[in-house]
Amino acid sequence: AGRAELPDNLKALFRSCAMMVPDYALIGEIRLYSFGYRDARRLSRKMVATFRLSSEQLSSQDHYDFGMRAVNTVIQAAGLMRRDHPDMDEDLLLLRSLADSNRPKFLTEDIVLFNGIISDLFPGAELPAPDYGELLPAIEKAIVDLGLQRVDAFVAKCIQLYEVTVLR
Repeated sequence: AGRAELPDNLKALFRSCAMMVPDYALIGEIRLYSFGYRDARRLSRKMVATFRLSSEQLSSQDHYDFGMRAVNTVIQAAGLMRRDHPDMDEDLLLLRSLADSNRPKFLTEDIVLFNGIISDLFPGAELPAPDYGELLPAIEKAIVDLGLQRVDAFVAKCIQLYEVTVLR
């Protein structure tokens, strides 16, 4: 992710220091509380467990990121969803945030594994179908206007692109 080793002649100029892995669950808990979540401790632990299991079970890809950047993206999305849907169940808000911010970057075979991880951590939780308003008709019109052939996978990727841009 844009990181490279320093050459030895530059390493010699720096003093060594000890670093710790941040407590993602605690950071997530505090940030979720700041967005108004009442059960932030349990939800932050579920979120961290999702990322830990994903990093262990999904295939190794260069564009997969399950570190602090991913945690921050999910928390930010969860905060935006909380603002837009203040009466919605908190589990569903976090589940939607996890799904919307991660599914677009996964390979097809990893989506099945990710869905399994989510269903284990959020048993019985069913996400309501999102309302895209004018998006679907606009995609259909663009396909016709550009003379393209309609393929469900292409429409799904257009929707995922929309979801990712809304999150950021």
